[in-house]
Amino acid sequence: MTTFEWADVDSYIVDSLVGGEDSTATALAANAAAGLPAIDVSPAQGKFLHLIARSIGARRVLEIGTLGGYSTIWLARAVGKDGQVITLEFEPRHARVARENLDRAEVGDRVEIRVGAALDNLPVLAEEDPEPFDLVFIDADKVNNSNYVLWALRLTRPGSVIIVDNVVRDGAVADEHSDDPAVQASRDLVDLLAAEPSLDATVVQTVGSKGWDGFAYAVVNGEALD
Repeated sequence: MTTFEWADVDSYIVDSLVGGEDSTATALAANAAAGLPAIDVSPAQGKFLHLIARSIGARRVLEIGTLGGYSTIWLARAVGKDGQVITLEFEPRHARVARENLDRAEVGDRVEIRVGAALDNLPVLAEEDPEPFDLVFIDADKVNNSNYVLWALRLTRPGSVIIVDNVVRDGAVADEHSDDPAVQASRDLVDLLAAEPSLDATVVQTVGSKGWDGFAYAVVNGEALD
């Protein structure tokens, strides 16, 4: 199959099971109008995140990488009115667009956006000794994915889920000789997931409107790190 055929299948799935005439579609349009990079998760992937969060009964979600808040909307809907999403975004302009999208979607009251480098914000968050997060979704700068997972371990509990997006890299993750920093970071992440006793993980390949990629899915199966 070609990339065009993958996109056609995605369109069929979205039309049949996701829909597009709501605030999530409006958010994508607003992101494009604001000139944000078109690197949001796809609609089918957004719905998938939503269903994962619901299936584990998530009430507290940490997202690393907000962009314009498209995936954040899906996660915020999943946690419900009494839940909370804390999302970390490096770019203030992206955060402003995300806030507008979240408020328009009527989930803004359950989402806190923290602006700045995630590796600066995560230690601050840990010092606050928050209740453990049920789900962590990581979709930020790829070279720090392993660092983000280690912080996620500090902020979760046994049974929590950690998802890391964009790890397959058009299949390049299998190329040990790649000089692409994002590919090497994906390989380092896989090594970490394999070696970390507190995690049980796999990587799922995906194809669709976003091309060939995939995500890491991990469950915390032991005591989180101190």
